[in-house]
Amino acid sequence: MNKYPVFEKFLSLQGEGFNAGMPAWFVRLAGCNVGCDFCDEKKAWTTALAKECTLEEIFCDIANSKVKNLIVTGGEPTLYDLSLLTSFAHNEGIKCFLETSGVNLITGQWDWICLSPKQKLLPLQSSLQQANELKVVVETKEDLSFAETMAKQVSDNCKLFLQAQWTAKEKALKIIQDHIFQNPQWHLSTQTHKYLSIK
Repeated sequence: MNKYPVFEKFLSLQGEGFNAGMPAWFVRLAGCNVGCDFCDEKKAWTTALAKECTLEEIFCDIANSKVKNLIVTGGEPTLYDLSLLTSFAHNEGIKCFLETSGVNLITGQWDWICLSPKQKLLPLQSSLQQANELKVVVETKEDLSFAETMAKQVSDNCKLFLQAQWTAKEKALKIIQDHIFQNPQWHLSTQTHKYLSIK
């Protein structure tokens, strides 16, 4: 596949998880087969507002930038075969980071995979095993049970993060903090880009 439905592309700082603060190009692919209520970009669920872009179009700005990190997000980017995209990126000396719910087969060669599983549609076992980072969104105490179930299925080297659902962050942060104090293998992920009002 040498064309992809790109909803948006922008340069920013990674706001969440293990790589928070890292400068990166974000490519948000359109289309999603999960559809979470708390999604940050529901307009990307369909390809209606996306532009079909070739690899050359996707990488034209990135190739001339000092920032050589690419984060592919969505929507749900694993709806597409990303093998050619990651191969093209690596040939240009660009590191590839994936953000996925893990519900589809992961294609391509990734330097880092952030898996954010959702309870409404569970991730594939193969996705859980490939994850470098598990990031679970928490709103209520019940979400912690789901997080622990997911944590038992990832590799021993996978980094574990709990992240407050943004619209309930005050309540959720207290729940997360208490859990981390009792289960210190987990770390807090904050959406720093939202606190800083950046993309």
